[in-house]
Amino acid sequence: MVLFGKLPGHIQNLNDNWVTIAEHSVHQASVNSVSWAPHEYGAILLCTSSDGKASVVEFLEDGTTSTISFQAHAIGVNSGSWAPPAAPSSALGQTNGAKDQEARRLCTGGCDNLVKIWRFDPAAKTYVEEAKLSGHSDWVRDVAWSPSLLTKSYIASASQDRTVLIWTKDEKSNTWKQHPLIEGKFPDVCWRASWSLSGNVLAISGGDNRVTLWKEDLTGNWKSAGEVDQ
Repeated sequence: MVLFGKLPGHIQNLNDNWVTIAEHSVHQASVNSVSWAPHEYGAILLCTSSDGKASVVEFLEDGTTSTISFQAHAIGVNSGSWAPPAAPSSALGQTNGAKDQEARRLCTGGCDNLVKIWRFDPAAKTYVEEAKLSGHSDWVRDVAWSPSLLTKSYIASASQDRTVLIWTKDEKSNTWKQHPLIEGKFPDVCWRASWSLSGNVLAISGGDNRVTLWKEDLTGNWKSAGEVDQ
């Protein structure tokens, strides 16, 4: 994985080119996704790879990097997504660094047909598995955690099995439940899932060359909200 950036204005060349500012070479197979963490965490990048590992790279103020790599799935990891940050104690004028770090969560989707939830453990200095979600019958191609702090946590998983599952967590029961986006299957492989910034509209792309939009109604069912025209 190579990170590109622009040179500071006073040393940019006349072509205004982008240059390599960092390179991350911890993985032993293809890097399948990269995702910046919420800005509250700083300059932190999540990478997932076909070698079965996920890595989290933090770009420090002194120009160095700190990397955490962990085995995420038995076989390849296709996608990763950050959870929205809970309100940190620092926002309330308090300091509780370990607890703020422990609140960091992410999810991954793999070739073992699973979605996994990970939580950062400050004591172990790595990400530990918090939940394993099974519901797909083929590779999970993409996972997307809704970026907004709603009444429930929402994760969408898109799969090779032509289904999209919506995973919701009730904070009271602390359990994840699955709900199919549609009854039956999509016409082709579901490749990507992406939430609107408000977190209430979901976009799905598939092998049928279409991008469809979906929204939850008051009964908890998901309804079509249109289609993106070419």
